[in-house]
Amino acid sequence: MAEKDNDALKADATRAQIVAAAEKRFRHFGYAKTTMAEVAADCAMSPGNLYRFFPGKLDIAEAIARADFETVLVGQRGIARQPGKSAREKLSDYLFDELRRTYNRLENDPRVFELARVIAAERPQFGNWMLEQQRDILVEILEDGEARGEFAVDDKNFTAEMIQSATMKFHYPQLFSKLSLPRLERELQGVQDILVNGISAKTKVPA
Repeated sequence: MAEKDNDALKADATRAQIVAAAEKRFRHFGYAKTTMAEVAADCAMSPGNLYRFFPGKLDIAEAIARADFETVLVGQRGIARQPGKSAREKLSDYLFDELRRTYNRLENDPRVFELARVIAAERPQFGNWMLEQQRDILVEILEDGEARGEFAVDDKNFTAEMIQSATMKFHYPQLFSKLSLPRLERELQGVQDILVNGISAKTKVPA
C-alpha cells in the first residue's frame, strides 16, 4: 500500500510539472503554437511518456483551467459568506466580481483569452461543470436571502440556473461582445435589478 501511495505521489508531481511547463508555454507562445513535443522537452521526458499522463494538449489546457477555477471558487464562496452583508448585496458582489475579474483578465492577457475560447468550443462539458459549481454558490445566496426574508424562491436550483442564463453574457464577456467594461457594468446593473425585483419577497397588502 505504501508503495502505491508513493507511486501516486510521483505521478501527481509529474502531472504538476507538465501542467506548469505547458502553462508557461501557453502564456508565452500561445496555445495553438505549443506542441506536446515541446512540453515534453521542457519536462525532460519523451513525448510518449508525456502521453501517459495527458492524452492530448487539450487535456493539459483543461487541467490548467480547472486548477485556476478552483481558486476562483474559493473567492466566490467567500463572497457568498460575507458577514454583515445582505443577500442582495452578496448577489450583486458575486455578479460584478465575475464580470470584472474575467473582463480584466481576458483584456490584459490575450493568451488566456485564446485558451478560454478553445476550452469553451472543445470542452463544453467542462463549462457545464463550472456552471454547476457556481450554481451551488448562487443557491447558497438564495437560501440566505430567504432566511432573511429578502427573497421568496420556490425552486432555488432552478432560480440559480435562470440567474446564470440571464447573466451569461457577463461571464467571459469578450466571448460575447466588444463592449467596454463601464457599458457592461451598466447592462449588468439593469439585469440585476430586474432579477432581484423578480425574486424579492413581496409585502402583502392588507385586505
